[in-house]
Amino acid sequence: MALPGSNPRVPVLQYPLRHAVQVQIRFSDIDLMGHVNNNAYMSYLDIGKTRYMIDVTPGGADVRNDNVVIVNVNVDFVGPTYLYDHIEVRTAVTAISEHSLVMEQRIVCPETGDVRCIARTVLVGFDKATATTRPISPEWIEAIERYEGRRLRR
Repeated sequence: MALPGSNPRVPVLQYPLRHAVQVQIRFSDIDLMGHVNNNAYMSYLDIGKTRYMIDVTPGGADVRNDNVVIVNVNVDFVGPTYLYDHIEVRTAVTAISEHSLVMEQRIVCPETGDVRCIARTVLVGFDKATATTRPISPEWIEAIERYEGRRLRR
């Protein structure tokens, strides 16, 4: 394995990804090439986003309430993951505007620091009753900024 940070396809982090959650790789995640299929990574990233919201925001992952919806996901796959690898999803919110927030995530082998994929997700505040966007709640913004240790509002 390469030394952490030695993959030229992996950009240096602008902000730390303080939130981490270990992910169990299932046999069904493996494709015919013997590594984790790209579709499984999306599920892993969702686990990271959900745990971040549960751990950081007040009432974050309560689907009964109006919260946020994903409007854009970009993923770069930079290294393969195999069945017996240990991986974790590291997550940070890197920007917040009135109606949206941006999450940066990496799936990483914690023992080596090798990055397996990099993701950027845009989520918008959403009102289920009207099916329209709404502002991100001030309580969420305060909680996220407190957790990240910096001002995120644009």
